[in-house]
Amino acid sequence: MAVSPGEAGGRVLVTGGSGFIGRNLVDRLRVDGLAVVVADRDPFPDDEVPTVVGDLCDPDVRDAAVTNETDAIVHLAAETSVLGSVERPAQVHRTNVEMTAALLETARERGVRTFVLGSTNAVVGDVGQSTITESLPLLPLTPYGATKAAAEMLLSGYAGAYGMRCPSVRLTNVYGPGMGHKDSFVPRLLRAAATGGEVEIYGDGEQRRDLVHVHDVAQALAAATAAWPSGPVIVGGRRSYTVNEITQAARDASDRPIRARHIAAKPGEMPAVVVDISRARARGYEPAVHLVEGIRGAWADFAPASAGQG
Repeated sequence: MAVSPGEAGGRVLVTGGSGFIGRNLVDRLRVDGLAVVVADRDPFPDDEVPTVVGDLCDPDVRDAAVTNETDAIVHLAAETSVLGSVERPAQVHRTNVEMTAALLETARERGVRTFVLGSTNAVVGDVGQSTITESLPLLPLTPYGATKAAAEMLLSGYAGAYGMRCPSVRLTNVYGPGMGHKDSFVPRLLRAAATGGEVEIYGDGEQRRDLVHVHDVAQALAAATAAWPSGPVIVGGRRSYTVNEITQAARDASDRPIRARHIAAKPGEMPAVVVDISRARARGYEPAVHLVEGIRGAWADFAPASAGQG
């Protein structure tokens, strides 16, 4: 008989588990006493965690990853570049939609009862200054957002038809230790701090963004795996910040005078990303990491060896 994914001894498959969010989630699940298997194109850095290495679009890789002992799947493997999705929409559809559909079907065939999707608020597109909630209609503006919306609909169909528990966790901008290879705004700020360079800020920098620390994301995904019901739930940070506030937080965290150059806003630049996390809070989620504290933890990946502790 399958073990509840929230119980010690439960076996959880984390796809994309060798990535930035995945590594943090795997660590959290192991602390909770769960047996974790990773499926990724890259091996997990800890040899004690079994890894099925390969592309989950390959049926043989899926068969090796999803077994009759699997109690839950957390699906993080995806193409996540918005710009890349515009340039390569067919490839992104293959990875984000076809892979998800095949993985869901393999899970159904093997009796897996829980399937958690790492999703995004890009499924609702640009809502201007309005607050993003789960009740907004799906209206993605890029192939990336469209593929995540399609994946959410696949989960909804499997929940309805087969009784699987399928939460879709819509994440805002995730940051924290281990993101040195990324090109989002926080890493760009910290690279500028480390090299004495500058960052470009679109427009006046008063556009608002929501940042959520990767440790808070791991907390939310673990809770979703254990008990959250099917359907979408937004997971974000404590509040939204302007780009100027984020820049100052990086200065405070690194103790470096990061230079900023304001340039014309790009077409389609969203004026705000403000989210309502009350549904997640009702399920026990509470973001714990403050922005400066979180950026300070990420700074260790960028700081020159002679920088000291600051």
